[in-house]
Amino acid sequence: MKRLIAEREKARLGGGEKRIEAQHSKGKFTARERIDMLLDEGSFEEYDMFVTHRTSDFELDKELYLSDGVITGHGTIDGRTVYIFSQDFTVLGGSLSETNALKICKIMDQAMKVGAPLIGINDSGGARIQEGVRSLAGYASIFQRNIMASGVIPQISAIFGPCAGGAVYSPALTDFILMSDKTSCMFVTGPKVVKTVTGETISDEDLGGASMHATKSGVTHFVGADEKESILLIRKLLSYLPQNNLEEPPVSVCDDPADRIDENLNTIIPEKPSIPYDVKDIIHSIADNGEFLEVQRQYARNIVIGFVTFNGISTGIVANQPNYLAGCLDINASRKSARFVRFCDAFNIPIVTLVDVPGFLPGSAQEFDGIITNGAKLIFAYGEATVPKITVILRKAYGGAYCVMSSKQLRGDVNYAWPTAEIAVMGPRGAIEVLYNRELKKLSNDEERARFVADNASEYREKFSNPYEAAKYGYIDDIIEPRNTRFRIIRALQTLSTKKDSNPPKKHSTLPL
Repeated sequence: MKRLIAEREKARLGGGEKRIEAQHSKGKFTARERIDMLLDEGSFEEYDMFVTHRTSDFELDKELYLSDGVITGHGTIDGRTVYIFSQDFTVLGGSLSETNALKICKIMDQAMKVGAPLIGINDSGGARIQEGVRSLAGYASIFQRNIMASGVIPQISAIFGPCAGGAVYSPALTDFILMSDKTSCMFVTGPKVVKTVTGETISDEDLGGASMHATKSGVTHFVGADEKESILLIRKLLSYLPQNNLEEPPVSVCDDPADRIDENLNTIIPEKPSIPYDVKDIIHSIADNGEFLEVQRQYARNIVIGFVTFNGISTGIVANQPNYLAGCLDINASRKSARFVRFCDAFNIPIVTLVDVPGFLPGSAQEFDGIITNGAKLIFAYGEATVPKITVILRKAYGGAYCVMSSKQLRGDVNYAWPTAEIAVMGPRGAIEVLYNRELKKLSNDEERARFVADNASEYREKFSNPYEAAKYGYIDDIIEPRNTRFRIIRALQTLSTKKDSNPPKKHSTLPL
């Protein structure tokens, strides 16, 4: 018994007091501290505390530490089981060894068996060089399990320190990545290699810091001001997710009346179609208690994605954002929203789409970089999704972008429009220039042309771009008062709770990657 107690105390010290102090001096917590902060108090059950590495090369046998640089096990978050691994930077820089990888793989297998979310906390210097290919094989074994778990259990990666080289691909294969600001970084090749190969001088932060990945690459989905905030974000995110793909998302107790109306919504759309507004004001208005967990907030801001609840029902939101690029769809927005739609569909989370989109972003840069293929990803995601899909057209829904944004023809279940909706092949100005091209050529100056376009635009709106035309053909199920949007969405979700839809049998689809 004395030996057991002594060995446990030794294991809990990781790489020793000095290295723990060094970790704290960087504004970082230890692997065990992070687990204690994340899980319900007293719920953690640890596996493989007494594991050590098996390598003697380069005198590594003189550096044996219990747990071997990663803490693994399971516990609960708000009473729900989760599996977790947390890399310990105080032990050989948290580097991945053969035994370290086996520990991670064990709990990944267990998470799949019981159908529980997997959380990985990354803080590692990468592969343990002294172990050579065995370390690389360890990474590949983890990758394979990430792939098998994809769409089966939610996988969340927290980056609380360095994550470089092959190590970055395990988080990239998971559903959500969180990074702590200023203390985390992710890159395939670090600044030293970049300098050697390309001659470019760049810092860790600029090359792979949280801010860069949040704004430029879109690799990270959330950024916490520090590790404490990041851990709270993990707990909040899990509150919207089911345990696995065979379960429904949790339903929370809601004290916000389902029939609550908001008169402000009746006037939130500006009278002039070219004037922007913030679609997040609408999301906060219709969601339970105004709560919205936005995903990838700083990336591709012309589209907004995230989680809300409607009368306690966990729901994914996809919304065009007129405040940025007029809400146009571009490459980044298409990829961002397509991935989110596919995640929601995999885990039985209904999708509400708020539409105000003038079209796809024009320009040679978009065409050269593949807007066609990338835009197709969003079409594919919506068309393949079998979860309840509710669409509300707020204002513009032009051209191919109308089709893309969960239209009736992409198996939208309930499609509403506000009276301010404009549904057409293109906007009035562009349409007049095409329809009356000959007449416009006869006019002598720009002022006359502008007047001609303005005079005919109102007639075009009346004939083609108002919601009643789409409703006449059944493409819109109802035109609703904006103030009643929350109630109409909730009632639709309740009606669709027993929806059954399926796709043809296949090995897998050939998504336009």
